[in-house]
Amino acid sequence: MQTGMLNTAHVVTAALSNPAFSVESRNGRPDFELAAALQKVSPQQQTKTQKTATDFEGMFLNSMFAQMTSGLKGEGPFGDTPGTGVWRSMLTEQYSKNFANAGGVGVARDVYRTLIIQQAKTTLRTA
Repeated sequence: MQTGMLNTAHVVTAALSNPAFSVESRNGRPDFELAAALQKVSPQQQTKTQKTATDFEGMFLNSMFAQMTSGLKGEGPFGDTPGTGVWRSMLTEQYSKNFANAGGVGVARDVYRTLIIQQAKTTLRTA
């Protein structure tokens, strides 16, 4: 853990724009490693990384929902027709996107943290 003063102005701004990506996301305690890394990564890159992490979680959830619904047969809006599979895949894709954009299950938060810390380390090597 790092000690010392951190300039948290843009860290707080990032947390307010999307609370799922807040600095206090590690077991209810401040994540000083993430806070320090956020100071080294530009706000534009942080936004891009948030979108990437959320998209990744959407793909993960889509895969999970597709497996959950793969064995379903029977009645529904389209019955048991050949088009049901296509309809169901589009429905699970929309469910997964909405789930991920609403905060998801926590995958995006951990992916975001990992990506930001890696980007901060890369920034140090190139500087």
